[in-house]
Amino acid sequence: MSRDKVKAIVQARMGSTRLPGKILKPLAGKPALWHVVNRLKRAGSLKEVVVATTTSPEDDVVVSYCEEHGIKWFRGSENDVLDRYYQAAKEFGADPIVRITADCPVIDPQIVDEVVEGFFTGGYDVYAMGGEFPDGLDCECFTFAVIEDTWKCAVLPSEREHVGVYPGKHKEKYRVGSYTKFTGLAHHRWTLDEEADLHFLQELYERLDRPGSCFGTREILVLLDREPELMAINSGIIRNEGLLKSLTQDETFLKEKSL
Repeated sequence: MSRDKVKAIVQARMGSTRLPGKILKPLAGKPALWHVVNRLKRAGSLKEVVVATTTSPEDDVVVSYCEEHGIKWFRGSENDVLDRYYQAAKEFGADPIVRITADCPVIDPQIVDEVVEGFFTGGYDVYAMGGEFPDGLDCECFTFAVIEDTWKCAVLPSEREHVGVYPGKHKEKYRVGSYTKFTGLAHHRWTLDEEADLHFLQELYERLDRPGSCFGTREILVLLDREPELMAINSGIIRNEGLLKSLTQDETFLKEKSL
């Protein structure tokens, strides 16, 4: 593990149930995935950015897009996201791995750098955003050893679909830390899961996007302080709805296993 091997793996697929094809939806004339990748390229701590999509035929378009724009890509399991991450990390020699999701088109490269720095400075095995931060700034950093051990040990549906769940539950095995940069901002929703999120993000990009530049968290907060009515566009959506659904699947899995 070294700073020279820090690589971001971006999980991306077209098959969203709530907003199909969301990762290629347009924001300021470019797909959301373009913004995610290009924001990450501004993070000085990252040596490479890889899009990890699935082997599903509907994700052929993701691979074609990546090839057209010179983006590194990997194809793996559609539902076993943990396996997809593990295989991608092994393929590209990532250690540590920075986990990013393609539904975060305002991911802040400065915050990514701060998370990576905190990971190394604290000597952690797992380090992630913590505290009360806007949904859409999610960033986690893992050693390859953690990903490999998690891949071997994780069994529950939530643990296979959400890479950070198993390590978070086993702090006796790993040195886990969190970066609390913000307080009182958990009500902000800057992620892309619903049609209302797309509308909100399009409004942000219309106001803040400038060619050759990258607006950050501070600019968004200033805008929303000036135009608070924008937050009403996608307010009321449950945060981490996908994870909550997976936890329900855990209950069904455990019941069936006990039969």
